[in-house]
Amino acid sequence: MSKPVVAIVGRPNVGKSTLFNALAGERISIVQDTPGVTRDRIYADVNWLNMTFTLIDTGGIEPESKDIILSQMREQAQIAIDTADVIIFITDVRQGLQDADAKVADMLRRSHKPVVLVVNKVDSFEKFMPDVYEFYNLGIGDPVAISASSKLGIGDMLDEVTKHFSQEAADESEDDRPKIAVVGKPNVGKSSLINHLVGEERVIVSEIAGTTRDAIDTEITYHDREYVFIDTAGLRRKSKIKEELERFSIIRAVTAVERADVVVVVIDATEGVTEQDAKIAGIAHERGKGIIIAVNKWDAVEKDDKTIYKHTDKIREVLSFMPYAEILFISAKTGQRTQKLFDMIDVVLENNSMRVATGVLNEIMSEAVAMQQPPSDKGKRLKLYYMTQVAVKPPTFVIFVNDKQLMHFSYTRYLENRIRDAFGFQGTSLKFIIRERKGE
Repeated sequence: MSKPVVAIVGRPNVGKSTLFNALAGERISIVQDTPGVTRDRIYADVNWLNMTFTLIDTGGIEPESKDIILSQMREQAQIAIDTADVIIFITDVRQGLQDADAKVADMLRRSHKPVVLVVNKVDSFEKFMPDVYEFYNLGIGDPVAISASSKLGIGDMLDEVTKHFSQEAADESEDDRPKIAVVGKPNVGKSSLINHLVGEERVIVSEIAGTTRDAIDTEITYHDREYVFIDTAGLRRKSKIKEELERFSIIRAVTAVERADVVVVVIDATEGVTEQDAKIAGIAHERGKGIIIAVNKWDAVEKDDKTIYKHTDKIREVLSFMPYAEILFISAKTGQRTQKLFDMIDVVLENNSMRVATGVLNEIMSEAVAMQQPPSDKGKRLKLYYMTQVAVKPPTFVIFVNDKQLMHFSYTRYLENRIRDAFGFQGTSLKFIIRERKGE
């Protein structure tokens, strides 16, 4: 089941990034007093009372004037409305209720999405509570008073946020059709690919980056099996700032990847694989999804007998953190190899849900240990007792050892490669959890 998505919206300097970092438990965003400095990681997984959700910091307002602040806040709010299950609207008790707050509150109210109104910088409830009541005027529910920097009131806020989860999750979990997210930079051909698979112009396609209007679900039946394709698409409007465009396309990718079983990362063959492709693919890798790299516009590349190998090597080099990803060279324009995508999706779905019997896993582990001795440190050698698979999507294995500190990353990777030699697991990441068992 996909995790709910919660987006933070608010004016510059109201404490969006401070709240984001307080919830994420680490300093992920850069926080300074200059408005518009939020960069870096914009999403994180948050746990609260056995519930996990993905938190997104919409950030990114570069204020030059009040008009620009308002227009960019609207853009931000629109992204949150389009992609989030719940929206945290953060305001500042010290700056008081502002005109921009009221205008964005109108947008949020009309969206009918659940909104939790948060009033930040309430370092003393006694002193500031009378000022908090002013925010009832926004008409979007009871304001929750917090101090993100002092971590006051955050539990109450999370209680309000998580109240809205259950129904959304129930609706989504009833649909057991495979969900395929098509992600990638603007203008690499995501919508064209879906249109070709569907056989009709269902998604708006244009040469201008960022013309697709929303994440759109498209149902496609192939060989009597139904698939739901999620087109992450671009933005509602063209953004003047390249960095903004990049940020928004990544926000869209995060939310689509969260819902998907398999992620198709579309790369432009004429441009080659880029750093932003790696960022977007990394989101799918971190979340343990099945992954296919679809290299589009292959018809536009001049080829010789080595072209496909050169492209494959370059992709493997830039995306070295996911050597298991399947690669397919296609043209959405001519339809070249696009039907093969379905066969590949089926294989990746199967691998992402594959279970391996414990007995077989331990045979593989014993052979691996016999072939390559586990590492040692200061005379103490790592002992591996036992391995078992505890989950699928992604396949997750627990290895019991005598000392976790001795289990180097490289030895885990070695064991992963032995498991892949035996079972393939193409197109899916594998997750390993190392546990200690004392006194053996």
